[in-house]
This record gives sequence, C-alpha cells and structure tokens, in this order.
Amino acid sequence: MAEVMGRDGTWTFDGEILRIVPGRDRSVKKLRQLLGEVRVPLEAVAGIAYEPGKKGGRLRLRLREGADPFNQAARGRIADAADPYQLAVDADRTGVAEYFVDEVRNALVIEQVPDGPSERYLMPGPALPVVVPAGDGTATFDGESIRLEWNWATEEGKKSAGPQRFALKDLDGVEWFPTAGLENGYLRFHVRGAAPHKLAPKHDPACLVLWGFDKETRTTALLVAAVLARLPHPSDAQLPPAAEPLAIESPAAPVGGDDPDSLLRRLRELGELHRDGILTDEEFTTAKQALLRRF
Repeated sequence: MAEVMGRDGTWTFDGEILRIVPGRDRSVKKLRQLLGEVRVPLEAVAGIAYEPGKKGGRLRLRLREGADPFNQAARGRIADAADPYQLAVDADRTGVAEYFVDEVRNALVIEQVPDGPSERYLMPGPALPVVVPAGDGTATFDGESIRLEWNWATEEGKKSAGPQRFALKDLDGVEWFPTAGLENGYLRFHVRGAAPHKLAPKHDPACLVLWGFDKETRTTALLVAAVLARLPHPSDAQLPPAAEPLAIESPAAPVGGDDPDSLLRRLRELGELHRDGILTDEEFTTAKQALLRRF
C-alpha cells in the first residue's frame, strides 16, 4: 500500500481504491472538509502527476471525463486550493509522493484502465441533504426534489410566485454560473418541457442569484454535484451536458438599471441583519459593497 501524509491531507492507494482524506489544518479549504473522505476507484482515474516546487510540491489526480459528478460540477468553478484532487506535499515527502505516483501509474497499466470518457458515474457524489444559502434565497436538495425559498433580497415579482419545488424526475439539468468580477452569478434549474428561459436570474423563479460568498460557492458545488449524480449521465446523447453553462436567450438587465429606492431599502435591511448578528462583519461588508456598486 502506498500512502502520502501531510498537513494538507492523506492519500492512500491499495491497488484498487485511492482514498483521499482532507487534512484538519486551518489552511485546508472548507469545501474539501465538507466533501469529506473521497474514495476513487482505479477505473475512474485517467492519470496522476507530481509537480515539484521550491518548498515541496503538489500531487494532481486526473479523473476520466464523466466519472465523478463532483468533478463534473466543480471543474473551472472552484479554486485549485479547494480541489480535492490536488494535494500539497511537504518538502520532506517528495520521495514518497513520487513513489505514490509510480504505484498508481503501474496499476493503471496492469489493469488496462482507459483514460477516455466514462459512460456512467463511477462515484456517488456528495452526501445529502445539501443546502445552499444564496443571495436572494435558499436551495435545498434532499435527493428527490429541489426546494427554493426566498428571502428579503428577492425581487417582488419573483417573491410573489412563492416558494418553488422541482421534483428531480422533472429536471433536465442544472446550470451554475459563478460570480465573475462585479457580476452576480446564478444557479438555475431546467425543468423538462418548460419554455426556454427568457428572464434574468433575479426575476426567474427557477433560479437563485449568487453573490459570491465562500460558503455560497462551496455549498453550490456540493448541491450541483449531488443533483448531477442522480440525473441521466451526460453521455446520453439526448441531453446536453448538465452543469455546463447554457446560453441565456435574454441577457440580464444592466447593473445600472436597478431602482435606487430598492437599493437603499436593501442597504437598510443589510444593516439590520448585521446588527441582529445574522450577517458576519465580512459578509455585511461584501454584500454592502456589491449593492453600492449598483448605484
């Protein structure tokens, strides 16, 4: 058995399963700790590499396309430091890391594991239930349905539609577009047979607006992965790759188009939430800055 241990976590390989356990050091990203132990079957692995650096190095595990719903959801949407398939290796563990790579590569050759796409998910995805606290509401997934509930920041038209519930069996896919620069992101659910989306995320009752908080990002990654694990695999030619950003027929309204009175009301509500202890200092500052940029 090969094993690499360090502050960042522990990787163990027994010839069949690569077991990934995140470290408990404060430097380890919360997303990896929430995801917990990950067991990667050898047949899900496409490759592995060790990249030496000045103060240690980094192990990188490459999975086969379509083998892992979390990888499918999070790829390109989370920072490298939050990626469970990367491991920072201390300088005194370089030799062990190189041996670990050789063991995995030898097993891939012996077992003749293909490095091409997988036609089914080989890993189960995150544990349930998953809750995402977002900018204008909360999404909860229990394995059978998605429930969206709105908060004080929801636009009136969207709020008037009331809480939304979508059965998993009725979904075609889920779309996650992370926050980028000054633009909010969104999490949108595609219901089978529904008309194409023409509403901006802040007006769409099948969509949550994302403000870009760390907690929001990591829980969104878990929820999207959990949903993908239970939807038809993207190799099904009749469905588009779920979780890949889809084209929006009608772009969101310009940032400067927000009603100043509404923005002032939100600022006051933010202050009240901060005073009541619902928002931390950091969350209050980030949300306030986001609203001020809209004036």
